[in-house]
Amino acid sequence: MRVRYRVTMVMALAGAAVAVAAGPAFAHVEVSADKPQAGASDVTLTFRGEAESPDAGIKSERVVLPAAIAPADVTLVKAPSGWTFSRNADGFTVSGAALPQGTDSRWSVRVAHLPADQTRLSFKTLETYGDGEVSRWIEIQEPGEPEPPHPAPLLVVKPAASSPTATPLAGIPSAAAPSPDASSPAASSPAVDAAASQRGTPLWWLWPAGIGALILGAAWLAARRRAARE
Repeated sequence: MRVRYRVTMVMALAGAAVAVAAGPAFAHVEVSADKPQAGASDVTLTFRGEAESPDAGIKSERVVLPAAIAPADVTLVKAPSGWTFSRNADGFTVSGAALPQGTDSRWSVRVAHLPADQTRLSFKTLETYGDGEVSRWIEIQEPGEPEPPHPAPLLVVKPAASSPTATPLAGIPSAAAPSPDASSPAASSPAVDAAASQRGTPLWWLWPAGIGALILGAAWLAARRRAARE
C-alpha cells in the first residue's frame, strides 16, 4: 500500500509540474482596436498591462511599433493619471509615478493609419516596475503555433476593404456600343448582302430579251392584220 501511495504521489506531482510548465504566462500585455481593419484611419489602440509583481507597481510601458507604423503618426489619447507620453525612434513610452501594487496599467493611443497589407500587428512592450524589474513582452506569436512564454501584444484585424472601382461590375459594358448602320461592317447580314447584290447588278443583260420580245410582238400583230384582210 505504501509503495502504491508513493507512486501515486510522484505521478500527481509530475502531472502538476507539466501543467504549470505548459500553462499560459502569468501576465500579459494586450491590445485592441476600435477599427480592427487593415488600412483603417484614425484608429484608437487600447493597451492593458497586467500587473504581475508582488512587490511593486508598474511605472512605465515602452512600446515598439510595427515597422509599417511611424512613431510620428501616433498620439496619446489616455494614460494613467500623471503619466506622460514620449516618442522613441522605434515607438513610444508612457510613464509616470508607479501605480499601486497589483493595479493594471491602461493607456490608449491614436494611430493615423493601420497598414493596408497586414492583418497581424505585434507591439513589443517593455513593462517596468517601481523596483526596477522589467517584464519583456517581446516574443512574436506565429499563426498556428503555441503562444510563447512572453508574447508581444498582438492585434489581429480584418483584411482591407477592396475598392468599389477595382473591378468592373458584371454585365455593364465599359462603353456604349454604337448602333449599326448600313455603312457599318457590323450591319452585314445575308438579306442585306442579297439586296446590295441586286442593287449593284448591271441591267445590260436585259436588253436582248427585250428586243426579241418586241420583234415577236410586231410579227404577231402583222399576222393578225393579214388574216383579217383575207
